[in-house]
Amino acid sequence: MNASKNTDVPKPPTWPTKSSALVSTATKAGATFAISDVKVPSGKTEELAKADAKIAELEEQFHDGLITENEKYQQTISVWNEATDNVQKMVRSVLDPFGSIYTIAESGATKAKFQQIRQLSGMRGLMASPSGRIMDIPVRGNFREGLSVLEYFISTHGARKGLADTALRTAESGYLTRRLIDVAQDVIVTEEDCGTTEGILITEYDSKDMALENSRGRLLGRVLAEEIPELPHLEPGEELTDEDVNEIVSAGIKAVRVRSALNCLARRGICRKCYGRDLAANALARIGAAVGIVAAQSIGEPGTQLTMRTFHTGGIAGAQGDITQGLPRVEELFEARVPKDKADISEIDGVVEIIKDESTNVRTVRVVSTSIFFDEYPMPKDVEAKIVVNEHDRVQKDQIIALIAGDKGSEPMPIMARTDGEVILNEDGISIRFEEREERNYPVAASRSIVVTDGQKIQAGTPMTSGQRDPQDVLRIQGREAVQLYLTKEVQRVYRNTGVYIHDKHIEVIVRQMLRRIKVDEPGDTDMLPNDLVDRFLYADTNAHVLAEGGEPAKASTVLLGVTKASLNTDSFLAAASFQETTRVLTEAAIEAQTDHLIGLKENVIIGKLIPAGSGIAQRRRDQIARQQAAAARVAAAAPVVAGAIAGTPVGASAPLGLTLDTEDNQ
Repeated sequence: MNASKNTDVPKPPTWPTKSSALVSTATKAGATFAISDVKVPSGKTEELAKADAKIAELEEQFHDGLITENEKYQQTISVWNEATDNVQKMVRSVLDPFGSIYTIAESGATKAKFQQIRQLSGMRGLMASPSGRIMDIPVRGNFREGLSVLEYFISTHGARKGLADTALRTAESGYLTRRLIDVAQDVIVTEEDCGTTEGILITEYDSKDMALENSRGRLLGRVLAEEIPELPHLEPGEELTDEDVNEIVSAGIKAVRVRSALNCLARRGICRKCYGRDLAANALARIGAAVGIVAAQSIGEPGTQLTMRTFHTGGIAGAQGDITQGLPRVEELFEARVPKDKADISEIDGVVEIIKDESTNVRTVRVVSTSIFFDEYPMPKDVEAKIVVNEHDRVQKDQIIALIAGDKGSEPMPIMARTDGEVILNEDGISIRFEEREERNYPVAASRSIVVTDGQKIQAGTPMTSGQRDPQDVLRIQGREAVQLYLTKEVQRVYRNTGVYIHDKHIEVIVRQMLRRIKVDEPGDTDMLPNDLVDRFLYADTNAHVLAEGGEPAKASTVLLGVTKASLNTDSFLAAASFQETTRVLTEAAIEAQTDHLIGLKENVIIGKLIPAGSGIAQRRRDQIARQQAAAARVAAAAPVVAGAIAGTPVGASAPLGLTLDTEDNQ
């Protein structure tokens, strides 16, 4: 029997001649763009012509001797930076706000925002030479229109430097991470609350200075240090939640004081309240959390991105100089080095006077501080007194200002001025108004520009010339709090300028370690020696002990140590020896018979003990309690024998037990 054959032949699918709505919509998605999407702004030629006219004017001034070569160079760079910025704005304005290029740039997919788009359709701008110096010949062309031979050659400088940096300087970022880990490895959350009432002020002004819209990100997860008058329901000691922070921002509150690692009074590690929220768990940090390691890695890991940022922009120079300066600047701050480009800062409050010597062309910034005092001369009511000066008279020291009648037949007794000044007459007698003037002169190098104006009132610590402030100067002039804020802001500025966001608390943990030691100036009746670097908590305890015994306390000053020096000045010689300068550290430890109490992570890893972090901190506490109980039991068992020995133990009776308590038991 023949099987019936299937005669139905499948028909080929019928494709629509016109794209369906679905296909049409599907092809509109994606962020791809064609070369035709890259539009060159029409106003570019006019902008370049304006810049050329300004450059020609500068050349003329230079040839006429009106400006120096350095001034011409600085102003040329400024002119081209302005022109490049204007072209960038034009590029942005001609792009479709919903187009692929605009979306890619605005979303942050390009790290440098419109800077790279400007190179495609505007102009490449100023380039950095291999030495890092900005060349004053800009690349006028772009990649859409093409570069000339000279422009291509200039571009190769920066591009090659970017490639070299990527290969060579990634190691530098790794070394910075290692130093940060070493300085902060013993910072572990050890207690619930250290009890401090101090905190740091988070202000909207500082947040704007750090290129943030508001203080929301800086406040979230912090613990409130003092009450906010406008929001009394937010209590000090409470963690700020999303709702609380939204309420603070909506209420327009400009400054909030919160707990910070910088003010934590925990002798070892840090307390939960001062650290605040663990950003990984979205809850207050747990006891045993190794927050020091987290801080070091949070700062070190994006450091690699700072190193390689030059590669992405192809070596173009920004208004702030070579973009690769990111990582060296962070290193400079954490090592507390004198900046290469150090600014002169005022040591006193006062009014600025700018003096220029016409013959030598040397500029000097003078800061004058004037204080007004009144010297009082009360006149006796019961005796006749004759004032011999008038209101607003200028008098000199030892000049007679009044005569008091003496006894009959005797000469009147003169009252003489104790100082030069202006006479002010009042009901009670005479006052002499005088001023004490203090002035400081700061010569300004020709390569620097002055950033203050004549007659401006400034405070101590204000930079007067271009450049970076030296952290050691900030500490000396403005104190501990100012240098803490300065370091935090400056490190954040470098990272935020390159689109990297790190929480302030990580930087604060490192800065706290940099300021943990103080230098002994006068030892008083303590065992400390002059110039010793001692832990500030140990210093406070030693002074309290000496004062309780009626002795003279030591005097000391705060020092700022770079992370390398701070790591080598740790209490653990094992941690210091495993970091750097092993021979020196171990030799000094042996000479001084140092004891390592195994508080940090490294020293415990080295000798094979459980680290005092995470679940290890609970185990350590259990062991400690067990040791203390065993020691107490030994003491209790020995008590009768000791009592017998005190009463006079007969010959042949049991001898007292030799008891030695552990240092940890004592603590």
